Amino acid sequence: MKTIEGISASYGYAIGPAFVYKRAELVIDSCIIEDPEAELTRLAGAVETARQQLDKVYEKALQESGKEHAEIFRAQTMMLDDPELMGKVKKLVEEEKQNVESALSETVENYAGIMEALDDEYLSARALDIRDVGSRVLRILLGVAESPTEGLLTPSIIIAKDLTPSDTILLDKTYVLGFCTSKGGATSHTAILARSLGLPAVVGAGKKVRKVKNGTSLIVDGDSGIVIVKPDEITLADYLLRQETFVKVKGVAAKVAHEPAITTDGYQVEVVANIGSADGIRSALDSGAEGVGLLRSEFLYLERNSLPSEEEQYKSYKTIADAFGKMPVILRSLDVGGDKDIPYIDLPLEDNPFLGVRAIRLCLSRPQLFKPQLRAALRAGYGNNLKLMFPMVATVDEVLKTRELLEECRVELRLEGKDIAEEMEIGIMIEIPAAAIMADQLADVVDFFSIGTNDLSQYTLAADRTNAAVAKIAAGFQPAVFRLIKQVIEAAHAKGKWVGLCGEMAGELLAIPILLGLGLDEFSMNPPAIPYAKLLIRSISMEKARQVAAQALNQTSSDAIRALIQEQVPEVNLG
Repeated sequence: MKTIEGISASYGYAIGPAFVYKRAELVIDSCIIEDPEAELTRLAGAVETARQQLDKVYEKALQESGKEHAEIFRAQTMMLDDPELMGKVKKLVEEEKQNVESALSETVENYAGIMEALDDEYLSARALDIRDVGSRVLRILLGVAESPTEGLLTPSIIIAKDLTPSDTILLDKTYVLGFCTSKGGATSHTAILARSLGLPAVVGAGKKVRKVKNGTSLIVDGDSGIVIVKPDEITLADYLLRQETFVKVKGVAAKVAHEPAITTDGYQVEVVANIGSADGIRSALDSGAEGVGLLRSEFLYLERNSLPSEEEQYKSYKTIADAFGKMPVILRSLDVGGDKDIPYIDLPLEDNPFLGVRAIRLCLSRPQLFKPQLRAALRAGYGNNLKLMFPMVATVDEVLKTRELLEECRVELRLEGKDIAEEMEIGIMIEIPAAAIMADQLADVVDFFSIGTNDLSQYTLAADRTNAAVAKIAAGFQPAVFRLIKQVIEAAHAKGKWVGLCGEMAGELLAIPILLGLGLDEFSMNPPAIPYAKLLIRSISMEKARQVAAQALNQTSSDAIRALIQEQVPEVNLG
């Protein structure tokens, strides 16, 4: 028996044989062509065929996963019409005389590389969508059939390097028990689709999982993020019992999803959703979200060739804020920078973009970029509970300058006779250790903090979370990170300010008792995690949470903390 560690992407347990999914390899030959017009005619035909195929995939996704998740494939269709993407392909064909397969492959990979480098897990995961669309068109050009699932004749656990959204939706779910991939993150579309389908999934399990052979007996533990290869009889019996219990727990979680998150001794916290656009509204509300703790504004800036207008931003923010009524919606201002190549913003090349001109630094240096967003937010906040927060803040001075600019926008809008939110809560994300250390002073100039544990962890531990070799070090489950979180919460509470957390940790069941015990006021997570988070919070006492939080801070490793929670808070084991 062998255990492989990965990332929990969808709760539940899958038990069965492995089916190794291998996508047909596309061999791209590069050559100089004589008739660019003929090549572009081939491209146009392939794009039209791809559009027709995506329409069918959309209909299938609509039936299996609902409209929100099916929109993934509408977005892919839009990529086929992207003038910048296709313009670069045409330029390579016309000016460089590249054959269309080579030009398309090169362009898609360049775009995917840009997305993959984004310092936002949700956005970087979209690289897979770009590759999915590109592969579809390339298969048509090369005459290669859709990735086959020949041999999938019995209920199995799908093992793959990675699964594109198309792969995931086109698999015959009659024969799919769960997923395990060597690559990917919890916010990839594959993970999202797995959750929507109610299938247990573990992603980012590394190269070891690719050594598993067809038919090997497996257990996918979607709660703990592990895969057990060739389980022994005792382990198998244990997981069969867990599987049976989980089905019951799932039903209970669904029932309490729309109830408040109140501990057994009467302490209430807020459970809200992270969303990336208006497409996430339905999922958040259906999951029992009490608002939005993180609305990523980057969705309006990416995959286009010009800045969104103030009006476009206003309408989009207002649509989302209106949908949640009096519930809070926290809009994060534009979080792009040196590591995110958005051509029309003309970002400077930097030796170390992760420590460069990005997020609030970029916005403050370019008021012409920042002010339309601030104006749109002030307008969208009229009559709604919209809040603003700013990412990557390191100093008090940055907050003061941002507030000055916001007030300037407010004065302009009043003079223009526009309806605006006269009172709007302003917060910052705590992602830089300097901000955590200076939280007592920062609390004087903001209304709330939202802790971004993904970045806070990697900056605290000097470990790039996108680097597989150090990703485990960068995981937030480190004593140093929890101590910083405690410091931030205490500093904020001393000044009468509240604290949320919108990193992946907020929805991690093992972390919730610790965060609760440290006094966190708001938990913001991906919508599918909300029912389980509420069930857990309603199952334990605040007194117990404080006890285990105090013990967790004194542990010496992430493994020790996880073991402590498993032992002291058995309620975290949903199965």
